[in-house]
Amino acid sequence: MRRQFISHAMVAAALLALGSLPASAADIAAGKAKAEVCAGCHGENGISQTENIPSLAGQPDQFLQWQLVFFRAGSRKNEQMQPIAEEISNEDIRNLGAYFSSLTPPKGPEDKDSDLSKKGAQVAVGRRCASCHTDSFAGTKAVARIAGQREEYLVKALHDYKAGQRVGGGVAAMADVAYAMSDEEITAVAHYLAHYK
Repeated sequence: MRRQFISHAMVAAALLALGSLPASAADIAAGKAKAEVCAGCHGENGISQTENIPSLAGQPDQFLQWQLVFFRAGSRKNEQMQPIAEEISNEDIRNLGAYFSSLTPPKGPEDKDSDLSKKGAQVAVGRRCASCHTDSFAGTKAVARIAGQREEYLVKALHDYKAGQRVGGGVAAMADVAYAMSDEEITAVAHYLAHYK
């Protein structure tokens, strides 16, 4: 419990530092240059072609910034992301957020299982996904874009929330939602969102 408190305190301090810096316009060109290292996993133009690696294109700027801060502070764990995030400055974080949010988001692939999508749509309504992620599931501010995201990544993320393995930001709501979901619901809603157009 003490460790979790310290971790949350570190994140809060990092966010405070990020927010207290003099406001300067983000530099999309600098973000693009810094993002070259990201392409190896997250794909050209932020559209992932790699299993269990999310697409970043079109994610809300603030959401991207927060996730980088969480990785840098260690409150969000990933053995590939943490060493990278530890090396980036607050300015880099602002620039990367601006760059990836400026990119065209991925389009959902052709849906070859419309029955599963119908079940997923019912789950999305029942679990009130649109209340945070917006009616088009495009996300807003610190809330992720989930429309068109990789299906297996969405499944993994929901299982991580359900198991309490993913923390950081306003995830208390996600943990509560995911905890009550069955594996079948997770599979269906991930399929629906991945193919959402």
